[in-house]
Amino acid sequence: MWRDGDFRRLWLGQTVSQLGEHATLVVLPLFAVLTLDAGAGQLGVLRAVGQAPILLLSLFAGAWVDRWRTRTVMVLTDAGRSLALGAAAVAALLGLLGLPSLLVVAFAVGALSVFFDVAYQTSLVRMVTREQLVRGNSALEGSRSAAQIGGPALGGALVSALSAPVAAACGAVFFALSFLSIRRIGRRESVPKQSDRPPRVWRRIHEGLRFVAADSLLRTVCLASAAFQFFFAAVMTAYLLFLPRDLHLSGAVVGLALAATGPGALLGSLLAARLPHRFGHGAVLVCAAALGDGVFLFVPALRGSSVATVCALLTINFVFGAFSQLVNVTVMAVRQTVTPDGMQGRAAATINFVGMGLTPLGSLLGGFLTAEWGTRTSLLVTAAGMLLSPALMALSPLARLGRTLPASRG
Repeated sequence: MWRDGDFRRLWLGQTVSQLGEHATLVVLPLFAVLTLDAGAGQLGVLRAVGQAPILLLSLFAGAWVDRWRTRTVMVLTDAGRSLALGAAAVAALLGLLGLPSLLVVAFAVGALSVFFDVAYQTSLVRMVTREQLVRGNSALEGSRSAAQIGGPALGGALVSALSAPVAAACGAVFFALSFLSIRRIGRRESVPKQSDRPPRVWRRIHEGLRFVAADSLLRTVCLASAAFQFFFAAVMTAYLLFLPRDLHLSGAVVGLALAATGPGALLGSLLAARLPHRFGHGAVLVCAAALGDGVFLFVPALRGSSVATVCALLTINFVFGAFSQLVNVTVMAVRQTVTPDGMQGRAAATINFVGMGLTPLGSLLGGFLTAEWGTRTSLLVTAAGMLLSPALMALSPLARLGRTLPASRG
């Protein structure tokens, strides 16, 4: 697989794109909190605006990607994100980057990221054989893990040590590098054949929704993902306030703590290539989700900015990164295996829509609970809510999957 130059270009482009995305996810909230003195409610709104495109655009992205070359989609979205962050950097240098401008940038980057994520998940299916999907997903998710290592730390350090314009410009450069790498992919994709008069977009969206809803495995993936993403968004809103304001950690230390999910996720990607085939996909999914989500229950007990506190945060984020990535890679392999080629984009988009569509509401809930109850109580309640996800998996056919995945439903 690694001898394939086009796969390497996809891997490299996806890696630097994810690095820019994860840096931006830290840069914008920290700029709002540390520079604009945004409160809990304002931070919740900022995060919700950045996540709203998942709810608004995922289904359209899936219907579109199934009819276009994924390379074209990824190149265009990388260019758009680079321009959006470049404009933000210029606005910040001119002293014009206020909260309204941040909302516009967050929405634009979030919207383009929706299309990029659906496209890169679909591109692998068109590039490798089904027998290579687990290895291919492990490689791509491993690169995303590397981005999680560098992205948050780099974003936090740049905001803390330099300036928001430099941090935004850094994200723009990474998206530009991804653009240059992916546009060099020369392989002609096996895009599913379309009829002379393809169905209208709403009909194609309905076909994707109906396919996922009718499949017990994909239906469970949607519900479990929705529960996790809703409460995780609420957790992160409180978390990004808890670290700098309650624990009095600097932007660089916050970035370092968040970056610990990266090496954990890298380990999770490696484990995903082995554990499901040894212990069964269902058992791995349920156990990994319970351990990864449950570790956040320890966060509210932390106090002060001592070395012990920072070490505890690093450990918590490392464990979360390892087990959540193990779940991500395994779930993606399940979805790609049971889905026919002509439905890959719509299936991925439908799961993103249902699974992550509630994240804006979760972010708003996190901001509301933090303002009303304080960060510690809201962290405890929302972290407990994350355990609903492994509970749904344990009660579903997903938990009974063995070492071998079922064949495509198409």
